[in-house]
Amino acid sequence: MTTKTIYSLLALILCISCSTDSSQTTQTPTETTYFPPLTGTAWETKSIKSLGWKQEAVQPLLDYLELKNSKSFIILVNGKIVIENYFHGHSATSNWYWASAGKTLTATLTGIAEQEGFLNISNKVSDYIGTSWSSLPLNKENLITNKHLLTMTSGLEDIDNGDAVNQASLTYKADAGTRWAYHNVYVKLQDVVAKASDQSWSNYFNTRLRDKIGMDGAWFQSGNNSVYTSTTRSMARFGLLMANKGKWQSTVVLNENYFNAATNSSQNINLGYGYLWWLNGKNSYHLPQSQLQFNGSIIPSAPNDMFMALGKNDQKIYVIPSKNMVVIRMGDAADNVNLGLSAFDNVLWQKINALYQ
Repeated sequence: MTTKTIYSLLALILCISCSTDSSQTTQTPTETTYFPPLTGTAWETKSIKSLGWKQEAVQPLLDYLELKNSKSFIILVNGKIVIENYFHGHSATSNWYWASAGKTLTATLTGIAEQEGFLNISNKVSDYIGTSWSSLPLNKENLITNKHLLTMTSGLEDIDNGDAVNQASLTYKADAGTRWAYHNVYVKLQDVVAKASDQSWSNYFNTRLRDKIGMDGAWFQSGNNSVYTSTTRSMARFGLLMANKGKWQSTVVLNENYFNAATNSSQNINLGYGYLWWLNGKNSYHLPQSQLQFNGSIIPSAPNDMFMALGKNDQKIYVIPSKNMVVIRMGDAADNVNLGLSAFDNVLWQKINALYQ
């Protein structure tokens, strides 16, 4: 996201914030969560009728998704596919980029590396990748821990050069832990994991996460960022893992303590942010490239317990624990603006709510 887009975003927030908060009635899942096989295309489905949802609300939802430049959309309930649609020539075998929704993959792998004893998120970044990885004086650089990168509280300058992660661009703005600001410097965690595990990032990712839950896809370099691409079902597999608190069937991929920390407020500046996950239903939140605090929930029409992976051009993973539900959206920007969060989220959830309210 560039600085100029924040003005459009702030205008949209006025519209979003005035929407009525439709708090969802918590539903305790009684059905055992289903996990698709690690190989092949088999994936059990569940009908709209069996859930007691409204069939007449499905087509308006799909029409809106198609209108808003979507390429794919999936709803899982208890792990089973309830809705799966593809638009504009996209298919179940097509790959698409996750953009910043993939930040949550980095957060997850950092947690896996910690549970395997390769690193400690409370340790300073320079313990793993050496000093002078930034342009900060050593005493300031040594304040920055892995956890600061996970929580976007590194203190590094984010205006104009917040996308750049080369040494010259990583300059001082505030002491680590005192300021929340969205910054691509989180990718340094990939270097930390690689150095700590003595493996390449891709190899460690593939063996510890991708292959354990049957995902496909690969990382590629895009400018200053490392971007993941995969099929929509692979994104849904990751959402299902997180909906099950880091377990795939009986296998612990990510320990629950780290999962809980990652999906709850990680600091007291931006309550709507965990470890690279966005959190709905908090009392207040901040947005990328803004120091303004907004009161209320990020997406008022969505469930309050929802946590989210949000990426450029409206790549979405929504996880709703109270409903054991995962929602995936991939595609181009819904409203021709490069925002991870926009008015699209609020309207989309109004359409999803219509399925079961």
